[in-house]
Amino acid sequence: MSKCAGWPPFRLFWRRLAHCEDTTIDPDSLPTTVATSMDRLGPFEPRPRLAVAVSGGADSTALAVLVREWAVSHNGSMTALVVDHGLRAASADEARITVERLASLGIPATLLSIRSLTRGSALAERARIARYRIVSDACRESGILHLLLGHHAADQMETLAMRVLRDSGPHGLACMSAIRETAGLRLLRPLLAIEPARLREFLTARGVEWVEDPSNQDMRALRSRLRQRLGSISPNETGMTQAIAAIAKARAHDETATAAELARRTTIRPEGFALLSPGPISAAALASLVQTIGGAAYPPTPIRIAAIAAGPGPATIAGVRIMPAGRFGAGWLIVREEAAIAAPAAAAANDLWDNRFRVRAPDGCPAGAIIGKLGDDSARFRDVSDLPSAVLRTLPAIRFDKFVAAVPHLGYAGRDDVARMTLLFHPRRPLGGACFVPAL
Repeated sequence: MSKCAGWPPFRLFWRRLAHCEDTTIDPDSLPTTVATSMDRLGPFEPRPRLAVAVSGGADSTALAVLVREWAVSHNGSMTALVVDHGLRAASADEARITVERLASLGIPATLLSIRSLTRGSALAERARIARYRIVSDACRESGILHLLLGHHAADQMETLAMRVLRDSGPHGLACMSAIRETAGLRLLRPLLAIEPARLREFLTARGVEWVEDPSNQDMRALRSRLRQRLGSISPNETGMTQAIAAIAKARAHDETATAAELARRTTIRPEGFALLSPGPISAAALASLVQTIGGAAYPPTPIRIAAIAAGPGPATIAGVRIMPAGRFGAGWLIVREEAAIAAPAAAAANDLWDNRFRVRAPDGCPAGAIIGKLGDDSARFRDVSDLPSAVLRTLPAIRFDKFVAAVPHLGYAGRDDVARMTLLFHPRRPLGGACFVPAL
């Protein structure tokens, strides 16, 4: 069955939202519009350093030109990051031409090449992840805190259609956030309320050319098929941009309330577990807590989490145990499930083990060092720690073969070459991350 078989539900949803009043702010110049959007995405440092991911297409090229003007006006700097994905024979030439084109506009650009991608299933998703990784790494290596992406109003509309077809929940219908914070990097999308036609008109007026990526016309991809069907619809004139923004504001409100609830009700411990005060808790707050302690990429199933949240009690869900707090007082411990912990792995500086603990090694990791759960060796440390066994067994330990060389959270080091190693609780999703930011 075609992935577009669910199209009628989207048409119904579209009809309901298309009557929203168009209140788009439409200044005379696109630079003014983008400058207003950029100011909303602050704060920035006194001399902001920005990077723009540029594919060579019209959207990202226009973003680079516009953001450079904003950066200069704020005593800052901007660099373009151009990625050659290596999936087409022409991609290397297109990337080189894009770098040269940007240079002619006074925009410094760095060419980044991906050579690990191969044809096969989920290519679009794998390519997206690889692009994000390489540009994010480039930003961190250069000490740049802000990476700008060229997603626009039509991308938002396509995202909405995809999520409706996949029966997304209300928060999913908020589509893309204008800001997404990751470890050491802010992803900014200042064009989410701007239609692509306006970006092309801007480049044409400036005499700037761009590259058209033929993969955007590949009808095997759901987004491409949706783009073809939605191509004649204006997100702003129909009120779709405003409808998405309204949903986004509701999501932002919910996430703010959830963050406040978690701040009142929970304590996160550096050993990788949490304390939850007694009483019912919202399903959203418990889902966030379970996801953080479990190091998962996605929250647990809503139906089951809701049942536990209404009356917390002993349970195991999504790689996490909920158990009485015991010696910690009233309430509940939220602890990593020992059986779900990742297998032992070679310890390497800055690696993330079990999607929860970041390896810090100022002197580097000695050859042969292995990181894994303390497990049965926890019996040796019960006299020096008041942690319950369920927590003690899950602590990360450094071993050489079967010899326990260090348990950083207990202050134990049995070898000098691991004495300065630390294991920072750094889950994939922080409990108190940035809340959703609407485009308008």
